[in-house]
Amino acid sequence: QVQLVESGGGLVQPGSSLKLSCSASGFVIDSIETYRVGWFRQAPGKQREGVSCTSASDGNKYYANSVKGRFTVSRDNARNIVYLHMNNLKPEDTAVYYCAMNHGIFCSTSASDYKAWGQGTQVTVSA
Repeated sequence: QVQLVESGGGLVQPGSSLKLSCSASGFVIDSIETYRVGWFRQAPGKQREGVSCTSASDGNKYYANSVKGRFTVSRDNARNIVYLHMNNLKPEDTAVYYCAMNHGIFCSTSASDYKAWGQGTQVTVSA
């Protein structure tokens, strides 16, 4: 059972940057190299939204239109960490951000494709 822990959220002003980390543990018979990773966010009163993902090979990445050009997903497989670097943050980026992992070659932003989820980290963008 893979365990995920997000960190790096906080309160920032518009235009600022944050780097979220997703630390994974619990790999027994496999490794993070076999997992696709998705980043999701959920704002109050709204559905969970897929914002980014990266394939197991890290060659296939996706960004929602709302974050394209501002967010970057990367992974450090040797350290079992996946990052979401967020630049030029906007108030509409305010949400709880979650990382998720599941076996699969290509990335996906469908929540139903993932079984392992972190607890979430709060990102608040406000002046």
